[in-house]
Amino acid sequence: MSDSTLELLKQIMACPSVTPDDAGCMTIIEARLKPLGFVIEYINRNGVTNLWARRGTSKPLFVFAGHTDVVPTGPLEKWTSPPFAPEIRDGMLYGRGAADMKSALAAMLTATEAFVAVHPDHPGSIAFLLTSDEEGDANDGTIAVIEALKARGETLDYCIIGEPTSVDTLGDMIKNGRRGSLSGKLTVKGIQCHIAYPHLGKNPIHLAAPAIAELAATEWDQGNEYFPPTTWQISNIHGGTGATNVVPGSVEVKFNFRFATASTVESLQQRLTGILDKHGLEYDIDWTLGARPFLTGRGPLAEAAIAAIRQTCGIETELSTTGGTSDGRFIAEICAQLLEIGPVNATSHKIDESVDIRALPQLSAIYTHILEQILAQ
Repeated sequence: MSDSTLELLKQIMACPSVTPDDAGCMTIIEARLKPLGFVIEYINRNGVTNLWARRGTSKPLFVFAGHTDVVPTGPLEKWTSPPFAPEIRDGMLYGRGAADMKSALAAMLTATEAFVAVHPDHPGSIAFLLTSDEEGDANDGTIAVIEALKARGETLDYCIIGEPTSVDTLGDMIKNGRRGSLSGKLTVKGIQCHIAYPHLGKNPIHLAAPAIAELAATEWDQGNEYFPPTTWQISNIHGGTGATNVVPGSVEVKFNFRFATASTVESLQQRLTGILDKHGLEYDIDWTLGARPFLTGRGPLAEAAIAAIRQTCGIETELSTTGGTSDGRFIAEICAQLLEIGPVNATSHKIDESVDIRALPQLSAIYTHILEQILAQ
């Protein structure tokens, strides 16, 4: 299994799949899935390659999800070896996508091959949901597949995403949820005037300052067992004409909520505008919802993952919701139990990205054990 996972990983790492280009990765994957009895379907959109492959028609439906695209390489001269010519040095496999997340894709495939070999008539179904649009805008990737599945009335029972979640060693952390992201562009209106005659104008920066101070000091929620408290942060403030003798007519404040399941989009919006109204501001807000939070608590999938990591790696994993967003934000709309399990994240997106080759058979074994517990018991 070790050689199989490593060799497959080398093949797909050699594809220069800089987002949103799949560069042939899914052709390689499709060639491995078809002999196992998977029905292959491409749900492509706007130049993005999306693969939906399913084996079986009955419930429960277990899905492996991930992305074939990678971030740009950065300066080629800074790489010790070419980023799309995978090379092993001192027990590490180097190349773009090694950690994020082609190693997980290879392990998912070899795990499925191993499971099907032992359980050719397993109950339920196994599917792969892969995209080449995760590292970019993500407007035509996983979301396109989820929209197509929703239109057909299909739901997923279990899903594993192969994002690199481990911190120091394989399996020490997995993600059982992610925070939501809600951004806003606030424009506070004033009256422009000569700075020497402030009584003839209204300085929007002065007017907004007390409200900003209150927003920064507000406790939005206390989080919960899995999530830290919701945070509100300003990323940009812009006001003024550039001249030093003009009171500006408006000030623009860009901000972001990273929020837990303890709050909702609507509650955060209402509380924020309530504070602005209390301070008597005249304003406009343009809202952008980047992602709703999702959470998978203790249940069959989490327990299966914990047991699989304990059996394979001999450690107790940590359930965590830290980090940014992932495609789980789309999948969670039609999937009740969702986890992210993958290799060590330390070199993701970096020059000389790498993965420990000893972790490859272990990751494949973790995925196999989870399949065993979910579909074969």
